[in-house]
Amino acid sequence: MKNLHAAIIGLGFVGRAHLEALRRRGIQVAGLLGSSPERTKEACSSLGLDRAYSSLEELARDANVDVVHICTPNHLHFDQASALLKGGKHVMCEKPLAMDTRQSDNLISLAREQQRVGAVAYNLRYYPLCQEARSILERGLIGVPRLVHGSFLQDWLLYPTDWNWRLEPQLGGELRAISDIGTHWLDLMTWITGRKVTEVCADLATVVPERRRPRGRMETFQKSTTAEFDQIKIATDDYGSVLLHFEESLRGVMTVSQVSAGRKARLWFEVDGSEGSMAWNSESPNTLWIGHRSKPNQELPKDPALMSPAARGYAAYPGGHPEGYPDTFAQLFKDFYAYVAAGDLEAPRSFPTFETGHREMVLCDAIAASNRERRWVAIA
Repeated sequence: MKNLHAAIIGLGFVGRAHLEALRRRGIQVAGLLGSSPERTKEACSSLGLDRAYSSLEELARDANVDVVHICTPNHLHFDQASALLKGGKHVMCEKPLAMDTRQSDNLISLAREQQRVGAVAYNLRYYPLCQEARSILERGLIGVPRLVHGSFLQDWLLYPTDWNWRLEPQLGGELRAISDIGTHWLDLMTWITGRKVTEVCADLATVVPERRRPRGRMETFQKSTTAEFDQIKIATDDYGSVLLHFEESLRGVMTVSQVSAGRKARLWFEVDGSEGSMAWNSESPNTLWIGHRSKPNQELPKDPALMSPAARGYAAYPGGHPEGYPDTFAQLFKDFYAYVAAGDLEAPRSFPTFETGHREMVLCDAIAASNRERRWVAIA
């Protein structure tokens, strides 16, 4: 893997998370491409990188780069991924993979035609105890899963003065809370349970109907410091609850919100099986709760010595040493780069792929249709 070279497009919060994780994995990062030559050069200087690409075309032509990480606003993903695949690059793309299912389907076909590997950064699978939760279900330790429920709650868009490019449909898409954080929850639960969603019934709401858009640049999760703003009407979802039918009679419900005060990024799930239950939340990621009826409940700490063989390889540190959000990227990239280095594109893929990203977009379409038409919608 040390012979593979990467580059990153996008210099915001998540682009820097990718860079840190790549360095931890020993992957050499050749350079960066930002929104302007000036910002790219400044970032390369501050981050200790040599090459500041001036354009997407320049990056796509760089024969020294094997993999490109796309960490840009949603509306740019399709064009950037297409150009990079045609340039012979493997692609790790932040979600959503594209703006619609036509684009995401085209990217799947293009990756196959170019014989390149495409992945989507659903990194939350890679918390060690989420890996353990999947193993617990696979081993039947809580019986047959019957119910799945949970939420993903944030508060960073609570006030009308909060702003981000994701609020603009032409940049982020027609769905927001569902697409931005709901797809993380849906990906995690379909992956842990091994069951696909077959039908949805959704209720979405725009809780803050008007917002102040600052005049000037603002990074994600940062507050505006400018006194100049425009009053903008908002149509995308601040909140959503979705009833879910999965394969094999599994039932579920998910709630997402970006307007829940005090919740910075709390993903919580519970799986209730025929013999027991288990629950986990990202605010306490190093503990997995396991529920019983006929004996005391348990709390499993993140400790590779106590975890199953299938999951312990995703815990980088021994028991008593917490792991969190940055570690999930490092574990995702471990799987992805090992696959790319092996060179067998017919081998099974353990990481979230372009096909994963496409399925999440199909789910989003069904959720939007269900909310619009006020009915259950089957997944195509």
